Amino acid sequence: MIPSADYPVTPKRSSLCGYYNHSFGLAFLLASILIVLSTLTRLALLIKSASTVDFTFINLLGIFGIGLFYDLVNALYFILPLMLYIWLMPDKALKKNGQRILLYGIFSFFIFGLLFNTVSEWFFWDEFNARFNFIAVDYLVYTNEVIGNIRQSYPVELIIIFLILTTTALVYFLKPLIKKAADHAISFKYRSIWMLCYLLVLMVSFFLVSNKTRQFSENTYVNELAGNGLYELFAAYRNNELDYAQFYQKIPEDEAFKMIREKIKTPESHFVDNNPFSIERKIINKGVEKKMNVVLISVESLSADFLGSFGNTQNITPNLDSLATHSLLFTHLYATGTRTVRGLEALSVGTPPTPGQSIVRRPKNEGLFSMGRVFKEKGYESKFLYGGYGYFDNMGYFFKNNDYEVVDRNQIAKKDIAYENIWGVADENLFTLATREIEKTIKSGKPVFAHIMTTSNHRPFTYPDGRIDIPSHTSREGAVKYTDYAIGKFIKEAKTKPWFKNTLFVIVADHCASSAGKADLPVNKYLIPLLIYSPGNIQPAKMERLMSQIDLGPTILGLLNFSYTSKFFGYDIFKLEEGRERAFISTYQSLGYVRKDTLIILKPQRIGECFVPDFKNGTAKETPVNQSLTKEAITWYQTASYQFKNELMK
Repeated sequence: MIPSADYPVTPKRSSLCGYYNHSFGLAFLLASILIVLSTLTRLALLIKSASTVDFTFINLLGIFGIGLFYDLVNALYFILPLMLYIWLMPDKALKKNGQRILLYGIFSFFIFGLLFNTVSEWFFWDEFNARFNFIAVDYLVYTNEVIGNIRQSYPVELIIIFLILTTTALVYFLKPLIKKAADHAISFKYRSIWMLCYLLVLMVSFFLVSNKTRQFSENTYVNELAGNGLYELFAAYRNNELDYAQFYQKIPEDEAFKMIREKIKTPESHFVDNNPFSIERKIINKGVEKKMNVVLISVESLSADFLGSFGNTQNITPNLDSLATHSLLFTHLYATGTRTVRGLEALSVGTPPTPGQSIVRRPKNEGLFSMGRVFKEKGYESKFLYGGYGYFDNMGYFFKNNDYEVVDRNQIAKKDIAYENIWGVADENLFTLATREIEKTIKSGKPVFAHIMTTSNHRPFTYPDGRIDIPSHTSREGAVKYTDYAIGKFIKEAKTKPWFKNTLFVIVADHCASSAGKADLPVNKYLIPLLIYSPGNIQPAKMERLMSQIDLGPTILGLLNFSYTSKFFGYDIFKLEEGRERAFISTYQSLGYVRKDTLIILKPQRIGECFVPDFKNGTAKETPVNQSLTKEAITWYQTASYQFKNELMK
């Protein structure tokens, strides 16, 4: 029987080509290429991460078995445009030369996209040790900075040329299969049946499949390898905002706030009223208030283990190590998150990290109770100084609308820029700007609170030549050493200024250089340095108590003997009774709570887990759930989310 336009052509199964022997075979061919490339990518990343992966039969089965499942699901999404094109194309159109050329162009575009994704995944893994995630979604918003960063970090032009040549060769090799599929069109009726079946499967996948299935191992690297990069990007985009009340374990609101009011009260504070949902309290510090200038330097990606003071032997932070011996050095301070905006959130509004986006990037984040407001009420001029453009990550808008004056790259004249890359001017130029702004405020008769955010310790790790003994664009260690040089230069020059003796210099990281580890939340990857330096005012010492990044603001205000009304969730560590210390660490989904030797992790789908973490290597041993500590963790995170959502932080 000769097939007519009213019957589908049955694919021949005598050869590989037979599986693609009808028009929808083009989509199957594209899906097959995606699966092959995804498997090769997974294998390459496994080899790259061999030293951190636990090679057990179950782990390998999960990596490639669950990985194949996600590849298939991702293929369903990826082929949707091609499926629609084939479905709507008239029966005989694919045989026409013009349409045939267009088809080859479309197919080439998709192949190039898959190859480009493969290369992108490799570089993303190289920097973050993870599949595409929340960070990748954020970066897609700021294409100028991200593309600039990529171009300055990698030989993009050569990579593109290589991918174009590879695409051309692959399409040429596949030309017989593409032609065979195009030559065997089926009627619109049967194309519609195929399309309906495909859409049904796609809808089932959309509603029933999540990226949780891959989380089968205690080794985070294994779980990441079992995922699919494109699918993870899609999942991260869908979960860009996470409502705590919807996705996480809860207790009744009145119970949560009763507990948080007990947890948050300290000897020097009392609540201003009996509102059960308020944490507003009056902080009374005895003694004369010290109207000192405060210069808070939040350093990009400065992990504690870069410093000699924390055991590093590379001598890449000589200036910071020298300052540490003359400073109040905090040795157990933990960052709240893994992004700059998380650090800025903690340092400015003193709240535990809420799931999803940082408050810095959320709507309705204006008029929050902030460090800027406290200093403004004390007669200070509060400034946020940044070497890049303030629109990035919404930093400029956030600080401008929360009692800070924003001074960024726009205020730096070209003649004052010795060096710049896509993220901002060199740190030494930023500190020159900071000095100018500090002196301008002091000359006006006001003390200054200057929050300086550095940028040089960020890929592509470029900086001016001749400053340090490590060439630019070579390593993270070089960028760390350059930032250390710039801070040392700034402090040295500040010592010659009349305002130096009345200034508190606070140096802290925004987050660590890397957050990847075998555990979901490796605690060692959140340890950051904190130095408070003010000769004649602050005695050199070590503070070894557990401390969260959100505690820094209240601690600074305590050192100045400020009395003020507070809505911060943080503690003044010097007023806090022994044994009440805690820290918060998080990704955009996993919310960690550290108390003594225990780590509680709250996850979406109302999951709570309990671990005994190793604070040195970051591993964690799961233990039976500690109900009391889990309830504590829920209380802090639930009330923080409730406060922001209901505009009680304002």
